[in-house]
Amino acid sequence: MGFRFLHTADLHLDSPLRSLALRDPDLAALIADATRACLRAIIDLALTERVDAVLIAGDLYDGGQTSMKTARHLAAELARLNGAGIRCFIIRGNHDAESAITRELTLPPLTHVFTGHAGTELLDLPPRPVAIHGLSFRDRHAPDSLLPKYRAPVADALNIGLMHTSLGGAEGHDNYAPCALSDLQASGFDYWALGHIHKRAEYPGRTHVVMPGIPQGRAIDEPGAGTVTLGHVDDAGALHTQTRVVALAEFARVSLAIDGLEDWDALLGAIQKTLDAARGAAPHLVARLVLTGDGPLAARLARDADLALAEAQEQARGLGHVWVEKLELRLHPRPPRAGALGELAAIIARDIQPSHDYEQTLNEIEQAVTRALPTELRRMFDPPSKAERDRALAEVLARLEQG
Repeated sequence: MGFRFLHTADLHLDSPLRSLALRDPDLAALIADATRACLRAIIDLALTERVDAVLIAGDLYDGGQTSMKTARHLAAELARLNGAGIRCFIIRGNHDAESAITRELTLPPLTHVFTGHAGTELLDLPPRPVAIHGLSFRDRHAPDSLLPKYRAPVADALNIGLMHTSLGGAEGHDNYAPCALSDLQASGFDYWALGHIHKRAEYPGRTHVVMPGIPQGRAIDEPGAGTVTLGHVDDAGALHTQTRVVALAEFARVSLAIDGLEDWDALLGAIQKTLDAARGAAPHLVARLVLTGDGPLAARLARDADLALAEAQEQARGLGHVWVEKLELRLHPRPPRAGALGELAAIIARDIQPSHDYEQTLNEIEQAVTRALPTELRRMFDPPSKAERDRALAEVLARLEQG
């Protein structure tokens, strides 16, 4: 049997939306509920795998704005573990330290939250005891290493430490309780369950060190399908770990080179195919579509980026469970063609299209065409909308400009 555990951190429950690009109400609702859905998935996994303990290495909440509704949701999920006889061990991180609810909430009996003084909980399990060590942040700032405050490993036991730390530092993260990886590896512990840095990292060895990363990203700067770590220490004392995806949605930058795409329909088809291929392990993909390169459509895309975004979002909806939250253009359009064609394109764009006579002339042509049609065909003739006219003209101009 041995000892089985699940290690996670940095859930940031009910964290506010961090992207102004999430203007689609359905997408906003999905991301707003994603951290709760992720917690449910973590508890489901713990129950399915019949672990002995769940280890949460800080930042369950996202700071002082935590509501009692959020806290009750957490308590209800932890109660599911309690009902199955699964222990849960929690340390408070820098964000949790700001929340008064963190201290006031009544949690189930099998859930233990470590205080601001280093503590050790001993589990009497065969074939040897398990010692869980932890130390919570007392306040948001922890400029010095917390490692010297931890108790020494318990002799003849499996020793697991929970720590919220920035290790040696990471891009995008402030320094909190900095600690050298080598010091953790020399601590005499068997496993360090870390939290704080949102990118997953694992350092195997005599002392196994894991930073599980954020299980549910909240914006494009937290990409990928978030994970937790399942650990199993067998009867012989060997540690085995697995990485499991628990995220409801993953953010990803999805690139598409437009070189060789001759028209708008080809672009839309390529967008749909690229988004479909970019699906990952999470149920939902939230993509930032990045169009790169050169080609006949470059000039038009630069001019009609809002239209391209709207149509890309429509292609994503057609796929199901795929969303485009923003469009980035990294294009290198060729300079306008010199000579008569380039000059003609410039005259049309500069002088003709903006004029009142342009729209009036198009309407007159449309009426003349309609009158010239046989009576039975007039009912079938569907005049183009202004948007369709503009789209067609943009394609003509792009071809004239680029030759």
